[in-house]
Amino acid sequence: MNRLVIIGNGFDLAHGLPTSYKHFIDDYWVNIKDSNHNDLISFNLDNHIEFKDHTNLKSLIDQIVKTDVKFKIDGCEVYKLKEHLIPMTNNRIPIINYNNEFFRLINQDVHIQNWVDIENLYYSILKEVATSKSNKYNYILDVKQLNDEFEAVKKLLENYLHNIKLKDYNFKTLRNKEIETHLRQKFLIEDFTLNKEQKEHYSSYHFRNISDNLLLSFNYTDTVEDYSNALGLGFKYNYIHGKLTTNELPIIFGFGDEMDEDYSLIENINENEYLKNFKSIQYLEFSTYKNLYNFIESEPFQVFIMGHSCGLSDRTLLSTIFENDNCLSVKIFYHQISKEIDNYKEIIQNISRHFKDKKMLRNKVVEKRHCKPLIEFKSH
Repeated sequence: MNRLVIIGNGFDLAHGLPTSYKHFIDDYWVNIKDSNHNDLISFNLDNHIEFKDHTNLKSLIDQIVKTDVKFKIDGCEVYKLKEHLIPMTNNRIPIINYNNEFFRLINQDVHIQNWVDIENLYYSILKEVATSKSNKYNYILDVKQLNDEFEAVKKLLENYLHNIKLKDYNFKTLRNKEIETHLRQKFLIEDFTLNKEQKEHYSSYHFRNISDNLLLSFNYTDTVEDYSNALGLGFKYNYIHGKLTTNELPIIFGFGDEMDEDYSLIENINENEYLKNFKSIQYLEFSTYKNLYNFIESEPFQVFIMGHSCGLSDRTLLSTIFENDNCLSVKIFYHQISKEIDNYKEIIQNISRHFKDKKMLRNKVVEKRHCKPLIEFKSH
């Protein structure tokens, strides 16, 4: 029997790495050095006399970062500073110009909290451009411009991850003792969370002999690799979305829900630009997907989830894994947010969307009492 370990961004966060969306976007605003940053935004400070006392941009940005109060002027997003609550009128020039409309929407939408939210936003806008079904985001540009703007945000993310890797964090010396214990104790023997029916069906397998452990990483970092040498377990790795440290696996950032009812409409548009950022298309450029498919088809396997939200942007891939006949169980190592609060239920809700067969869902997903936090919460 095999074991497939799905690694998401929560795994890196558990090691203290600043790889969340909030880390990324805060870093962007805090570290703007001039009046035009990566062609994404520009400032109109000369037109605002209330900022005449600001001798440098940093003092202004410090105020911008501290507030999340936002409003619109003439269709342009503007940050309202707490220190300068002067009413804005329609003839005023906005403080901030967004030169990238997609980036403006990311900053404007208070519901954008995680990377999956950005991928979902991209797909929602793409559907609007393709089908004209709604006008929620009022994105008036064409699909080529949308993809160009999405690419600019993707490059910004890639540069951010490269910078934190080079500057402040050693990705190779961050092993966490609790996670190490999970790997050492649980990966070497069968995890007894199969139900009676599953055990009887697969009774011919020697469950205590795990044939292969494959770590399927959705991260771009190589944080997981240090465990293999430390524990001597001989893990195999699959960086399904690419890897920062190699040019052979460029990062994949896009959308992967071909089960969505609007996907066929987009696919039938005779313009390849609409399919440019679908993950299933990008997977075909490399061997990572084929290697994963061969692994799950080879023999029965259990799934461990460590730090992955199981959101819709990976629906096609996760459905392929979870609904495979060889998949025996899906066990979650959840995030313990506080002593009383965790995200087990949220992950289960997300996982449910990847199962067409809800009986299969209830049969395979491991009950919470048999699951554990990735890291125990410690009050200070």
